[in-house]
Amino acid sequence: MSGVELIKVKAVDDGMRLNRWFLKYYPQLSLGRLQKLLRTKQVKVDGKRAETSLKLAAGQEVRVPPLQDEKTLPEKRDGLSAADEAFIRSLVIYKDDNIIVLNKPSGLAVQGGTNTMRHVDGMLPALKFEKEEAPKLVHRIDKDTSGILVLARDRKNAELLTKAFRERDLHKTYLALVRGCPKQDCGQIKAPLEKIGEKSAVTEEGKKAITDYRVLDSVGDKFALVEAMPLTGRTHQIRAHMEYIGCPIVGDDRYFGAERERFANLANKLFLHAYKIDLSGIYNKRLEIKSGLPEHFKQAFATLGIEFKE
Repeated sequence: MSGVELIKVKAVDDGMRLNRWFLKYYPQLSLGRLQKLLRTKQVKVDGKRAETSLKLAAGQEVRVPPLQDEKTLPEKRDGLSAADEAFIRSLVIYKDDNIIVLNKPSGLAVQGGTNTMRHVDGMLPALKFEKEEAPKLVHRIDKDTSGILVLARDRKNAELLTKAFRERDLHKTYLALVRGCPKQDCGQIKAPLEKIGEKSAVTEEGKKAITDYRVLDSVGDKFALVEAMPLTGRTHQIRAHMEYIGCPIVGDDRYFGAERERFANLANKLFLHAYKIDLSGIYNKRLEIKSGLPEHFKQAFATLGIEFKE
């Protein structure tokens, strides 16, 4: 059947009943309609018939038939279509009373701008869940960068998180596939950055910018998988710093020397992923959240023979 999806259950949804899983990701689908789809075996779990009360386990596959033509689709709520509601909810990898964490795909802007109509900020009303107000943005990542985006669920936490990000109390770790390989397996890049037009450039007059890095694996001197930890928060810091040491990020249109190389066997996307964040600084317990790798990373690793354990 055209349009059928096989969706893996995330770790955050482990133990959730099947009917609540559909309510979370497909709020337009009524319980009665879901039961009919189950009876007619259009919805299955791991290829088997299921009941609404089935408790899901992380890693299981839910077969979801095409739902965009359902007559039960509601009118737009908060200016959002049911498809956008389901989409933004599918990005949630962590949720508690204080924050929501998304695994943002490459190509999705965080905020709107010229010719940018679809963005995370515009879909935040779909993430109210049991709260009366929508969550709030407290930091940003580039449109073409994938990975972790933290949202505050109320004004108090927005102020707390904004301060923590500004003062670098929350430690972020990125993964970057770069062209070439750094001369040292690990090190620190200290190069001041100045915003010039739409780019950040290394200049003597620039603001202090420091990035720690570590090479996780490499393909000779042709490609390397680098773990990067920015200690300051300058615009495009990792992208500019990797170009500065002669190892630009694969797929970067803006920071790749005179002209970006294109590799026929690799996806035409930016290979920069916000992989991990340590939130222990604002919690009274150890809390480290990781985001799954996007498909273009996995495919590149398989193609290049790069080893990485998530």
